Amino acid sequence: MSAEQDVVVLGTGMHPWGKWGRNFAEYGVVAARAALQDARVAWSDIDYLAAGNTMRNGYPGYVAGSTFAQALGWQGIPVSSSFAACASGAVALEAARVRILSGKADVALVVGADTAPKGFFGPLPGERPEDPDWLRFHLLGATNPTYFALYARRRMELYGSTEKDFAAVKIKNSRHGVANPYARYRKEFSADEIAESPIVADPLRLVDICATSDGAASVVLASADYAARLSDRSRHVRIAAISTVTPKYPNTYLDMPDIATDSAVGSDVPELGFRDSIAHAAYEESGFGPEDLSCAEVYDLSTALELDWYENIGLCAPGEAESLLHSGATTLGGKIPVNASGGLASFGEAIPAQAIAQVCELATQMRGEAGDRQVENAQVGLSVNQGLFGHGSCVIVTR
Repeated sequence: MSAEQDVVVLGTGMHPWGKWGRNFAEYGVVAARAALQDARVAWSDIDYLAAGNTMRNGYPGYVAGSTFAQALGWQGIPVSSSFAACASGAVALEAARVRILSGKADVALVVGADTAPKGFFGPLPGERPEDPDWLRFHLLGATNPTYFALYARRRMELYGSTEKDFAAVKIKNSRHGVANPYARYRKEFSADEIAESPIVADPLRLVDICATSDGAASVVLASADYAARLSDRSRHVRIAAISTVTPKYPNTYLDMPDIATDSAVGSDVPELGFRDSIAHAAYEESGFGPEDLSCAEVYDLSTALELDWYENIGLCAPGEAESLLHSGATTLGGKIPVNASGGLASFGEAIPAQAIAQVCELATQMRGEAGDRQVENAQVGLSVNQGLFGHGSCVIVTR
């Protein structure tokens, strides 16, 4: 795809993450209005609204596109509502992006917001024996913290990871989060404080696992022509790729320990695991590779999972994530800062908002407007996540 065909992120907006228990639409409206103001676009100028659904907030959450259109003021535009677990925001972004590329809209608003329950996310109502995550909950009793712990234990067995490695991820991300005004937790943790945190699911401690949060994020997308007429190109950030691939038989589990994404870029490697494939598809579409990245926002549901993501997106070979982390490469000031936003460690999960919030952070970095968490000379950024039942997403943005 040429730069002329890319869709421009014209504005971004967020509602701070926290735990207030208010109507999710309130958060979404705050984020949407902030994005519109940042884009210098009026709500009446928007041609299309795409929203990520929240399935734990009743019928308004199932039809979030209409809910936000009503809350902002009915004006007759087309809307869409998407649910893809943690990838919901990226699917909404892709719906708006395709609408613009098809010529059916010049400027679109994308919104995701959530009001989260207390504790960890449990299974949604209903029986789904074909859903591996439903089976995990009901047959194994493996809640999300247990699931994350199994991945951590697997990493320890495969590569010799230690609890000190996981703690180093938390220390890094908490340090980054201090500088983010939208983060829920703005406190830098020490190794001693982490060691004193209670074990939730061995080997993971309470502070190793992300919280559930209320929050919202929004972006305004526009065609390149529309954006050029409206504002200074120096603030334009382009979406170069969006991937929302599903697993491919027979490799339907989440990753493969013997395959690194960087060895697969530009080649046909059917053995790619699911998480590797998410990034691989985005690299192929954009023409960029891991070596081109200035920064990345990855889905640190647990500290241990962040290390897996380093390998899944091709920053290093399998088993080398710990060395990359301890070298300082993934911290601010390093070669490839990861989760400069503070990540889920600092935010917690607000499911339909999360993928959009990642793009908000990347756009802010590409514009050079991130303040104390700014990545020097940021040119290309990648966001990636995974959700339940084969959902995941990867977005690549560039100046």
